[in-house]
Amino acid sequence: MKKDDANAERYIAIARACLKAINDTAAEAGSREEKIQAVYQAIDDAFQAEFADYRQSVAVMGTVLERIASGQLDAETAASLARKTLDQQPENTRNALIH
Repeated sequence: MKKDDANAERYIAIARACLKAINDTAAEAGSREEKIQAVYQAIDDAFQAEFADYRQSVAVMGTVLERIASGQLDAETAASLARKTLDQQPENTRNALIH
């Protein structure tokens, strides 16, 4: 992955969480299955944290699309609402690929 990739920081944060979980579980007592589950949980937690902005942005856009799709807004109002919604979108969700 290139350092200037928009998702590089996300990948690094997720990778660090995974490595930390692996290191933490290696020294702990417990079954192999418990250790694997702890690593899976760390991966899930890291993904949830890294994509929280995306989920919030998608929820807002869904609400706006529902209002536009209702047909109760004239074209100018619908276009204005769409522009305002796009302008309020978090910077890290704009034009970035999600892998």
